[in-house]
Amino acid sequence: MEQQKNLIIVIVLSVAILFGFQYFLPKIQPQQAETQQSSQPASAPTAPAAPGATATAPAGAAAITPRETALGEAPRVAIDTPRLKGSINLVGGKVDDLTLVNYRETPDPDSPQIVLLAPDGTAHPYTLQFGWVAADPGTKVPDADTRWTSSDGRALSPDHAVELTWNNGAGLTFKRRFAVDGDYMFDVTQQVTNQSGQKLSFYPYAQILREGEVPVSSTYLLHEGPVGIIDGTLKEIKYSALVNAPAVEADTTGGWLGITDKYWLTALIPDQKEPVKTRFAHSLRGKLDLYQVDYRGAEHPLEVGASASDETRFFSGAKEVALLDRYESDLGIPRFDRAIDFGWFYFLTKPIFLTLDYFYKWIGNFGLAIMLLTVIIKLIFFPLANKSYAAMSKMKLLQPEMQKLREKYGDDKAKLNQEMMALYKRVGANPAAGCLPIVIQIPVFFSLYKVLYVTIEMRQAPFYGWIHDLSAPDPTSFANLFGLLHFTPPTILAIGAWPLIMGVTMFLQQKLNPQPPDPVQAKMFMALPFVFTYMLAQFASGLVIYWAWNNLLSIAQQWVIMRRAGVTRGKPGNPNSKPGNTNKKT
Repeated sequence: MEQQKNLIIVIVLSVAILFGFQYFLPKIQPQQAETQQSSQPASAPTAPAAPGATATAPAGAAAITPRETALGEAPRVAIDTPRLKGSINLVGGKVDDLTLVNYRETPDPDSPQIVLLAPDGTAHPYTLQFGWVAADPGTKVPDADTRWTSSDGRALSPDHAVELTWNNGAGLTFKRRFAVDGDYMFDVTQQVTNQSGQKLSFYPYAQILREGEVPVSSTYLLHEGPVGIIDGTLKEIKYSALVNAPAVEADTTGGWLGITDKYWLTALIPDQKEPVKTRFAHSLRGKLDLYQVDYRGAEHPLEVGASASDETRFFSGAKEVALLDRYESDLGIPRFDRAIDFGWFYFLTKPIFLTLDYFYKWIGNFGLAIMLLTVIIKLIFFPLANKSYAAMSKMKLLQPEMQKLREKYGDDKAKLNQEMMALYKRVGANPAAGCLPIVIQIPVFFSLYKVLYVTIEMRQAPFYGWIHDLSAPDPTSFANLFGLLHFTPPTILAIGAWPLIMGVTMFLQQKLNPQPPDPVQAKMFMALPFVFTYMLAQFASGLVIYWAWNNLLSIAQQWVIMRRAGVTRGKPGNPNSKPGNTNKKT
């Protein structure tokens, strides 16, 4: 009895760990420190004024400028690739306009495309900037107000690179060359030629600036914010951790750094063989938060008549697993796939995704891929589950004997427990066997949940019928008769068809299991299907489909084993015999 009570406690705690924080611990959003004043003057240049200085930007106007208006305020060079549309701002020579062609805000094909980068003055400015820091502060270098000249005015495309030029009027000529592939990787080469008559030194830099309140998911299951592989270590920094705190600085040779959203990433990839100084920082632009990720390269001494160049890459687009893996392999970007938050179970989560993706390419539907994966998992755990179900069959056969013991020792709990333990030992039954199938699938369940939640491949992936997005909850509800009544029920009543199917299968599986001897415990176990139905109603529908299908397979397997043991025919059988060794005809 005490053993079963402890088992129930373990199950309850497991459920609480898996689901509790999803409901009761919403993620705290970074707060705007309205009373804090910027430590930099409002007119400070956007580029670092000296090696290691904090980059700031002019305080923007309070009013929000419409995106189209902001894009028309400065000359631009278009970006036109199969997967990206946007432009390079010739004022500052920065990339501040990118739209993802293949992704939309909702499953509706007419919904707006995803806007990733946006210029200053709009609702959510998000820009990439590049340049040089002069060792001599008096040397004039390009800044946020520099007007660059395009070589030919043609659009940047995979077939055509764009070169920008600017002369500082004091013997220094700066060039900036942009190239892009057919996906989301850009190559930026900066060059400076010294005809100033004196020896100079420069440090190349690149930076990402993101202004304002950044929308993030309200869950601790996912990291969104500054991220990178610095000195071989994954760094994940919350937005809030940078506010009112010193900048996070580190030296590294190789690696990358950037800002990640749930599905999108903007990242800087410096030369993997050159040492750089990286930094994650926060400042204020007026009263708005300004988050900054940057790196500064090594010193480039420049004799008179000589030129120096620096090459960097940046990624700005969707975090597609195969694409990140390809960049990691082809370009030598270490652990680039960790931009996707696969979590602590990375060793399990990513293989599950790769398996699902393989099945998807074969059968063309992620929902069917999940069901096929479930069959594979069941086959892997088949021997273990068989032992568990065989043990449960013995427990089921013991029900009459256990009832007799309860009637005989009902008033002596200690003696009852002693006799029951002796009975279990005599026939080799395990009262905890019924929980084993649930326990062994918890890591798989959690890993599949991460896959559905964090991978863009699952975003807006349809199943059949009413499921148009496997990464979103079932959109139906029993409260409006699954759409027959035209009103939207409150969230508390948003229990769709698939969660109900899952609940029914879990209930049927519970009915096959032997009942705990304690009536209170039995009621708790029978309540679990209702509890899980309510909790999973708000989870990804793909996860609910997995659980329901897994339950159906378990019911079939358990029913066959129990039938062979003589349990399903309503006969007590011989609890001392092994399942499958009966003399009864099947």
